[in-house]
Amino acid sequence: MDLASLLGMLICFLMIVFGMVYGKNGVDFGAIINFLDAQSAIITFGGAFCAIMMSNTMPDFIGGLKSITLIFKPPALNAPDIIKKIIDLSNVARKEGLLSLEEAASDIDDAFLKKGILLIVDGTDPELVRGIMETELDNIDARHKKRIKYWQDVASMGPAWGMIGTLIGLINMLQNMSDAAAIGPSMAVALITTMYGSMLANWICTPTSTKLGVFNDLELQVKEIMIEGLLSIQAGENPRVIEEKLKSFLAPKDRGVSEEGAEGGAQ
Repeated sequence: MDLASLLGMLICFLMIVFGMVYGKNGVDFGAIINFLDAQSAIITFGGAFCAIMMSNTMPDFIGGLKSITLIFKPPALNAPDIIKKIIDLSNVARKEGLLSLEEAASDIDDAFLKKGILLIVDGTDPELVRGIMETELDNIDARHKKRIKYWQDVASMGPAWGMIGTLIGLINMLQNMSDAAAIGPSMAVALITTMYGSMLANWICTPTSTKLGVFNDLELQVKEIMIEGLLSIQAGENPRVIEEKLKSFLAPKDRGVSEEGAEGGAQ
């Protein structure tokens, strides 16, 4: 569970509610009713998501909608741990040969890393290994960016449909200017749609697309580490050299010296 996503969403909601209920006379939870309007919600949320539906195929629309759950599930990838695993594999290959990696691959859960190992064990040309792995990486990136764009599109549609709802409300209000007492409430209802559109964009959609982008960058970085590490193993490079090469992907604070790398470098 990504705690930052959960806390951020909940605290934003609480701040919105606080702004609704807190006034000069203190807290009045009854004031929340002033911000609830079914017609405004239907126009804003219904219009935004139906426009997105029109822009996508139905499977893509449903898949994009479900992808909001991914912001609570960070990729189960840890770059320092992956580097340590690759150094372990390089020591195995250095001592027992590349064919010994096939047995080591049986204990690896990551399908991308396992695929690369099996390509090396099969004696695939290094350039072909890189080409296959980078093609898969590009397609992973494309699939992730499709989900990111989905929420970026919703974020742009939300305020637009909020404005449409506001215009509808203003037109209805202007049609009944003879009743001065109704102008204020009608204007408030018209503005609620703009508020709903802004909330949809800035509370849900933009943070969701940004977090999905962060997770995508993290996953791509780890998989790039895998590619470079596996090709270095195939080239027969010293484990210490491989470790130093892969640590260059990390921020200085995340770099450490592994015992496996030191052991390999001493041979």
